[in-house]
Amino acid sequence: MTDLYLKEEAYQIIGLCMEVHKILGKGHSEKVYGDALEYEFKKNEIPYNRESKYHIEYKDIILSSYYFADFVVFNEIILEIKAIESLSNGEIKQTLNYLAASQNKLGLLVNFGEDSLKYRRIIL
Repeated sequence: MTDLYLKEEAYQIIGLCMEVHKILGKGHSEKVYGDALEYEFKKNEIPYNRESKYHIEYKDIILSSYYFADFVVFNEIILEIKAIESLSNGEIKQTLNYLAASQNKLGLLVNFGEDSLKYRRIIL
């Protein structure tokens, strides 16, 4: 059996997301959960960037459109947070697009909008 890519780092991130969900519950906006996660990342000395901007390459140009990833954690993991009723293929595709634009390999898609925290590991 192969080890999961960035297993320990992803485990830390999901653990902090669970802590935030345990305290705040569901019903807040994505920004509220993002603010709480930013506090946890700082408190736990986890390197992150919030709302990282990624340009989209097309052939030999950079398009004027771009993506903002909610967080880039450990300089390698795209963390996309949601506060919706349930995750759909649209959110998965969005995270895949962020991975492609950032050239990172691992994305974590986390939904705070359900009774218990839901998350998906997404590999590009």
